Amino acid sequence: MLKVTRLGETLGAEIGGLDVSRPIAPQVFAQVRAAWLEHLVLRFRDQQLSDPQLLAFSKNFGELDPPGPNPLGRPFLADHPEMNVISNIKQGGVPIGGLGDGEAIWHADMTYVERPPMAAILYAIEIPPAGGDTYWANMYRAYELLPAPLKQRIEGREAVHDATYNSAGVMRKGYQDVTDPRRAPGARHPLVRTHPETGRRSLFLGRRRNSYVVGLELDESEALLDELWAHATQPQFTFCQQWRVGDLLVWDNRCTLHRRDAFDPRARRLLHRTQIRAAA
Repeated sequence: MLKVTRLGETLGAEIGGLDVSRPIAPQVFAQVRAAWLEHLVLRFRDQQLSDPQLLAFSKNFGELDPPGPNPLGRPFLADHPEMNVISNIKQGGVPIGGLGDGEAIWHADMTYVERPPMAAILYAIEIPPAGGDTYWANMYRAYELLPAPLKQRIEGREAVHDATYNSAGVMRKGYQDVTDPRRAPGARHPLVRTHPETGRRSLFLGRRRNSYVVGLELDESEALLDELWAHATQPQFTFCQQWRVGDLLVWDNRCTLHRRDAFDPRARRLLHRTQIRAAA
């Protein structure tokens, strides 16, 4: 049996004693997946992974999903276009990764597409001495503890998930500024979703900027979304990850939100990231 240690009150667990650079036996990975579905976010510490090893581990969870477009309009890793880079480092004045050193606001990954990735995996290669902490929020619990009148108001409702900006507020290549959320480009998703593996219901909010609840007047939509976001991101629903080199985090994108603190722009931060395609 794997050693599973809870990290937060409502989500997060650490898996001890597993070197994920090596092939994982099916019966062992079954335990990993069960822990992931239960705790939503898993941490593996003190890993030493090459990019091919990170890709091999990721494929245990399913088919790889290519990263979304970045401001450069091309993959950060030419040899591994299926992998993303999260970094503030520049070489020759050109960023080697995305999201920089500022705050990354609460969001779920790539919800602006019809089939957002089901999971994301992030591996720490260089970490600043302070800052850059990542937080996750449990959207099962956020939904379960919604006041009954608010649950009724959002039942059957869909929201537009804007594709224009990333979680650092940078406009994606090929898009134009949005002034009316009702005209934002992006997919529509139910505000409440049923998890395809656990059968549990959760809030599904994506990100706040340019979101719009379909069928409502704009001011009514804005007020409703403000209320939902204020509720969903309360500290009681969250877990904070203070990164160390060699940390590997895996999270369920279907039932969590996450955000990142800013950090000193003079410090270096480098993480490699994969994501897993949602089942059809």
